[in-house]
Amino acid sequence: MRFSGVIFDMDGLMFDTETLTYKLQKEIFDKKGIVYTLDWYKQTVGKRSEDILALFKELCGEDFDYEAFRAECREAYIDYTDRYGVPIKNGLFELLRYLREKGIKTALATSTTRRSAERTLRVSETLPYFDELVCAEDVSRGKPFPDPFLKAAEKLGVKPESCLSLEDSLNGIRSAYDAGTIAVMIPDLIPPTEEIKSLCFKVLNSLTDVIPLIEQESARNVQLR
Repeated sequence: MRFSGVIFDMDGLMFDTETLTYKLQKEIFDKKGIVYTLDWYKQTVGKRSEDILALFKELCGEDFDYEAFRAECREAYIDYTDRYGVPIKNGLFELLRYLREKGIKTALATSTTRRSAERTLRVSETLPYFDELVCAEDVSRGKPFPDPFLKAAEKLGVKPESCLSLEDSLNGIRSAYDAGTIAVMIPDLIPPTEEIKSLCFKVLNSLTDVIPLIEQESARNVQLR
């Protein structure tokens, strides 16, 4: 199997931003006197905004101002990353450089807004490594629907079935699988369920395992010719 493109999720996959986001959100809720646990946060990972809003209303009440909360979180995130940078997952730059050297196209498929995604990519100095970006505004239906990965493959000009998709979330894997791409999970905060494992081509420990996977599949493709 030879991959013509690799489609990356962003938060939790490329960057250790899920853990950071939980920390920042908990600090905000602590000031409000609201108990906010990691288990609560995990319920929001990989979810659409409307689903996250419903969860926060359950936690905080129907009058919860989600937009004000999002703005406060964004301000805290910008302040933190301006000071300390974006926490990068092991193996990310090695993988991006490898894909560039091999001429394999790359795309981002994220549920984050374009403004936020581009800023994170700029701050982390990874933006130049991506041929295409698919952000929240670019599709009418986000993950777990297949639209983000279908759009990414379309923008890359390659067939979905020749794309390797890298994800850390359950909904991300559902999206990548239903799009017809080769779904690989690299878990972050949430381990794969048996259902999710059945949708994955592989479950890897970290981004450092992706290059050996590509090399192995490329070698197998040569042997089958």
